[in-house]
Amino acid sequence: MTAFKSILFFLLVPCLLLGVLPYWLMLNTTAILDLGVLRWTAILLWFDGTWIMVWCFYDFTFKGRGTPAPIDPPKELVVSGPYRVVRNPMYFAGAIVLMGYFIWRPSFSMMVAWFLFMLAAHLFVVFYEEPTLRKKFSAAYEEYCRNVPRWGRLFGWRI
Repeated sequence: MTAFKSILFFLLVPCLLLGVLPYWLMLNTTAILDLGVLRWTAILLWFDGTWIMVWCFYDFTFKGRGTPAPIDPPKELVVSGPYRVVRNPMYFAGAIVLMGYFIWRPSFSMMVAWFLFMLAAHLFVVFYEEPTLRKKFSAAYEEYCRNVPRWGRLFGWRI
């Protein structure tokens, strides 16, 4: 049943938010530049972001024994797979997918969509997810936070 709920959540949230909505936006905006053959790198970003997202959903379902949905969260803290590198790989994967749309069809709207997604993800993580996980998993989550950066590493800095 947990796998079914995870699949349903995947179809309702990431597929709509990171698939249907940006695709519609991309089709209904004017490109601000043409990247030529470089635009084909977008396919790699779409594939990579989707693969990371599916991997995270799998880990939440089978290792965490829950779903990514806040109403049915994992019962175990998931710290393997992509979670070894970044504490929020699902949002990171979403940013990668949206960056693919921007590279495929660069537009002001796609740039704003990426920024709004990252802002919403950051605020959700800081004000809801992290306090909830600290309360639920206490010392284990604190240790995890000390070892894994929220958004990864950039030029050697923890972000």
